[in-house]
Amino acid sequence: MVKLNKIYTRTGDDGTTALVSGPRRVKHDLRVEAYGTIDETNSAIGVARLHTAGLHQLDAMLVLIQNDLFDLGADLATPETDEPPAYEPLRIVESQVDRLEQDIDRLNADLAPLKSFVLPAGSPAAAHLHLARTVARRAERLMVALARSEGEAVSAAALKYVNRLSDFLFVAARHANDGGKADVLWAPGKNR
Repeated sequence: MVKLNKIYTRTGDDGTTALVSGPRRVKHDLRVEAYGTIDETNSAIGVARLHTAGLHQLDAMLVLIQNDLFDLGADLATPETDEPPAYEPLRIVESQVDRLEQDIDRLNADLAPLKSFVLPAGSPAAAHLHLARTVARRAERLMVALARSEGEAVSAAALKYVNRLSDFLFVAARHANDGGKADVLWAPGKNR
């Protein structure tokens, strides 16, 4: 279990931060940007949850996702190295991806098929879930860039998880919009 006795350490005053595995990186490093944006996604979901209290099934799914996002942050903050670690690093696993897919299917089962793109609007819960979705997509772009950087690695399970997450958040937003009935649809060229 993580133990935090002191919040400030002053070790980051020089613009660097320590990875879980020990090495320091500059705070604008792509790996730090990736796990920082996962943290931002988690915070956006936390705000959305202020509006999902009456949607018990959805809120329970979001709690699990918030925990998963801490796992994903730990995964990204512990890069794989040639040196075997002294401990078992926390990694996203396929069962977390599978659960997310099952939750997408559960929420999507009762939604009417779309005839247009959905605007990020509707109920407060839906609007916040759409915002979380866009932050998750940014995190995914950063993770893909990191995975394609020389000397860096991101697990396939972590990439799958973040890709499914934005799909989940889209379906969750529709679910929060009265099962899609309150979705605000894009009307192409309407304001010309």
